[in-house]
Amino acid sequence: MSDSFLPFSKPSISEAAIAEVVECLRSGWITTGPRVQKFEQALAKYLNAPLVAALSSATAGLHLALLALDLKPGDEVITSPLTFVASLNTIVLAGGKPILVDIDETYNLDVSLIEKAITPKTRAIMPVHFSGLPVNLDPIFELAKKYQLRVIEDAAQAIGSSYQGKMLGSFGDIQSFSFHPNKNITTGEGGCVTTQDQALMTAIQVLRFHGIDRTAWDRYSKKGDQGYDVIKPGYKYNMTDMQAALGIHQLADLEGFIQRRTELAERYLSLLSDWPEIAMPKLPTYELRHSWHLFCILIHPDKAGMNRDTFMQKMKENEIGTGLHYNAAHLYKFYRDTYGFKEGDFPVAENICARIVSLPLFPALTNDDQDRVISTMRRIFD
Repeated sequence: MSDSFLPFSKPSISEAAIAEVVECLRSGWITTGPRVQKFEQALAKYLNAPLVAALSSATAGLHLALLALDLKPGDEVITSPLTFVASLNTIVLAGGKPILVDIDETYNLDVSLIEKAITPKTRAIMPVHFSGLPVNLDPIFELAKKYQLRVIEDAAQAIGSSYQGKMLGSFGDIQSFSFHPNKNITTGEGGCVTTQDQALMTAIQVLRFHGIDRTAWDRYSKKGDQGYDVIKPGYKYNMTDMQAALGIHQLADLEGFIQRRTELAERYLSLLSDWPEIAMPKLPTYELRHSWHLFCILIHPDKAGMNRDTFMQKMKENEIGTGLHYNAAHLYKFYRDTYGFKEGDFPVAENICARIVSLPLFPALTNDDQDRVISTMRRIFD
């Protein structure tokens, strides 16, 4: 890359993927059809997941998974305050109440605090695999079994991550993955949900397209039948073949993407390890594969001579993009006003959210680009 603006994230899209999208356009079939089916099959094979539904977003996956639980007013779902607000929004939109638990130094849920948050109204736990780092799932599954709860994993940032030697999506209850442009693979916008539960998947498949019991391909293809029934009111959450055309090739490239992301993350860890102005991401001791969707540092304002927001602005002035992932979700106006959340409720999350910043990390980032990021940080701190 040149010395022009260096973004915090940029998708890597192959010529084969572009050609597949063009062929899809020329085929005349651009909505949900054979390429979505092919993409779902490829996802099932890659994730070793028995049941996969491609969707318009990971948010749609969380929403449909929660709707399939048929939440009643007052039902509670436990999740993290360090997440994109979609995690909380979908709980509310599905009729539930978000119950938050603080995080630990890995930026993931502090699993030792979850049991204290469980009440007779708790229906599910929604761990968030922040930045691609798997949450410690075994204790969560034990709690779910003990209290008869569902576990809906917000795996938006974690496709390709593994826990205890098993790919996320290949075990557990329900997972939702994102294919947003800044994720490890992209379909422009899009996502998928995976589960081991056939009844749950059937409910999700019906809800994702108006409650109709047959897909467009089943109705309008040469072998299709245009008759259908509406089982219940549904949503417009289906993925298109244009998106899947891109996703098929992105998925084939994913292992290479993760390998390069890991190389860059390890290089950051090595080159920034002794800087007093920042704290580095902490990794747990249990077996995992981190897919490194994000590389997040924490600014020490007293040692850096500036706060996080000033640092981000100075990086931008030096033609380097950074990301903010995330503000503490419980301090947004809606959640403060509706549920009474306030500063001090989740001190670890609040401290991290006030100092966190994501450095550039994407497969096309070169070592020279990364050196430019680091040298710019050095000049800013000096």
